[in-house]
Amino acid sequence: MFLIAGLGNPGDRFTGTRHNIGFYVADLLSEKYRIPIKKIKHKGLMGQGRIGEHKVILLKPQTFMNLSGESLLSVTRYYDIEPDHIIVVYDDVDLPPGAVRIRPSGSAGSHNGMKSIIYLLGFDDFPRVRIGIGQDRREDLADYVLSRFRDEDIPLVKEACERAVAGIEYIVSDGVQLAMSRVNGKALTDKENDTGKKDIP
Repeated sequence: MFLIAGLGNPGDRFTGTRHNIGFYVADLLSEKYRIPIKKIKHKGLMGQGRIGEHKVILLKPQTFMNLSGESLLSVTRYYDIEPDHIIVVYDDVDLPPGAVRIRPSGSAGSHNGMKSIIYLLGFDDFPRVRIGIGQDRREDLADYVLSRFRDEDIPLVKEACERAVAGIEYIVSDGVQLAMSRVNGKALTDKENDTGKKDIP
């Protein structure tokens, strides 16, 4: 079983903000594979289904970003999920809007959600999908990540989220190394770009 966790903050006030891009990707997967994310359990909203032949859990932690690790720790312990079957999707200010980077392990960088996850899980060797949101150094970082995308960035971010979905599919079906070679720094093919969702909520 794979755990696919999209990071974000719960509540309508955070819908569509840069920091909630992980939630958006989870919603794309939910729609594409008809896996409702509605069950309230393990301090998150979750749904269970399949991507291809593989069982998956889609998770949107409801603890607020800085405590995301509490939800992931509860799920991974309950279902006994191996580190290489944990996939975390989140925003990255160090990547420009539209960039996607998949890695098999690594540090949390400046991302508080990832800091919480790595601290509570006690390891960092799990795949992660980072989606670039850029940054405006003239603006306070906390204010920036909790604001909405500029109109000119929305097409880039939508394409990046669709590429992230493809990357997750590759990780589940073929492993993280192939996902990296297929997705990092590359555009989607028409076949991959078929999530159907048109707007960032």
